[in-house]
Amino acid sequence: MRNSIPFKFMIAIGICCFCLASAEAVESKSNKTFENSFTITNSATTVTLDSVSVNQFFKKYSKLKKYKSDVLDIYKNRGFKSIWYNQKNITEFGHLLYQKVNVLKEQGIEKEMPYKDDIDEVFNESSAEKPSQTETELLLTNMYVFYASNVYSGVDPATLKKIGWFLPAKTISYAKILDSLIVDSNRLDEDDNLLFSQYYKLQSALKKYRKMETDNLWQPITIDPATYKDLKPFDISNTIKDIRQRLFVTGDLAQDSKSDVYDEELMAGVLNYKKRYGLKLNYTLTKEHIDQLNEPISKRIKTIMLNMERCRWIPAKLAKADEYIMVNIPSFRLIYVKDGKYDFTSDIFVGTRMTETVIFSGNMDRIVFSPYWYVPKSIIQNELKLQMASDKNYLADHNMEWNGGRVRQKPGPKNSLGLVKFMFPNPNDIYLHDTPAKSLFDFEKRTFSHGCINVKEAKGLALAILKNDPDWPANKIDQAMSGEKETTCMLKKKIPIYIGYFTSWVNDQGEISFFPDVYERDESLDQLLYSDSGAVK
Repeated sequence: MRNSIPFKFMIAIGICCFCLASAEAVESKSNKTFENSFTITNSATTVTLDSVSVNQFFKKYSKLKKYKSDVLDIYKNRGFKSIWYNQKNITEFGHLLYQKVNVLKEQGIEKEMPYKDDIDEVFNESSAEKPSQTETELLLTNMYVFYASNVYSGVDPATLKKIGWFLPAKTISYAKILDSLIVDSNRLDEDDNLLFSQYYKLQSALKKYRKMETDNLWQPITIDPATYKDLKPFDISNTIKDIRQRLFVTGDLAQDSKSDVYDEELMAGVLNYKKRYGLKLNYTLTKEHIDQLNEPISKRIKTIMLNMERCRWIPAKLAKADEYIMVNIPSFRLIYVKDGKYDFTSDIFVGTRMTETVIFSGNMDRIVFSPYWYVPKSIIQNELKLQMASDKNYLADHNMEWNGGRVRQKPGPKNSLGLVKFMFPNPNDIYLHDTPAKSLFDFEKRTFSHGCINVKEAKGLALAILKNDPDWPANKIDQAMSGEKETTCMLKKKIPIYIGYFTSWVNDQGEISFFPDVYERDESLDQLLYSDSGAVK
């Protein structure tokens, strides 16, 4: 008997050591992988999650399985602590996020959280059938990832490339975003560190246009298409009365006098409307203008939503850059931003439907004055060869020559590139340049090029870019643009250039513009996002 006591004592010690060693091994291993046992705790709540319970959760809630790696990443980032419990209750942030998910339409999103009924039970105080604490913890984390992926990310980068959007991909960390939102929940309402600032301007416009729709303010403008004649100042008709009401509703007129006379007050409103839509600034209203004004408000709302989605793809830091150039294809407009302000703008024309201008970005590194134009092989094969075959003097008559097996057009005012081009190396061989075809800028829809961007005020852009460069005063630029000799200016600092596609845009005054969907990209994006409104990202 005396010997049995030490023996039992030794066995107990051994078992304790084994248990401690096993616990340390499990803890060490759980820090290396998401699939091992871990316990989420706070002062009054213990939610135990392990590989079995996690797998059971995602088996039960199979539509959430795509979020699994992000969910586990979040818990690892937070040291496997509970996110949604404060004592035994759901945190205030949990309630705020739930409210946001309930009004996703305000974000231009027509999707519903999977298993929303189960989540509703969590926040229903009178419910007797709430999910377990473990399920609740995981449901709310999945709810957050669902919200963040739809609101802050949008379509995934791989899909963006498939639909021809090659601007810089936006990269975000759901774990880091969650930390920042918990610290300051006001960022749920607006955070220009998460979303491109244009997003929030479009969101305000969406609210305004939905109210117009609810209040039934978008009344049709009546015309007889068979007898319609262009409306001009001082004309009188019921159509003018309808137009006046519409321009009042959209904010182009301060009041609606209900007059059927095309008076000076209406002239000012028409000019403002045409300016917003990027149209030719005159007082004439054609049938095409009336058709545009008569587009259903539901289509306008959808256009705003589609462009909010595009804003989700843009890195928020873009708008904060000191200097960049932005080209918007549908508006046929170029903007040069310097020190946070619009320093220079110009009309442009872009590629035809057959030779679309690519949506991508680059870094402008040089400006070439009085450039040669090296004719692309595709143009030689498809166009020049036929011309040369029918006219042996074609090259000479067009100031062209052979050079090292290639055809090039010599510098001069009739050069297809005009008197200056702006280069940013890219595999698409696209650049900005001047053009001798100035008359093409008289058209409202300007898709004429082989893909390059033709700039109406090309000289003005060169002057704006180089105005602080002492090596390139205005008189030197004039001389370099004489058309006699090709001269290259290497920029001391590369300028980012972004070629984008936005069919609606809100300026700093809160005025929204709508532009033609020249490459029918709204239609394809609409099908991708909304063909099944219940689809889950």
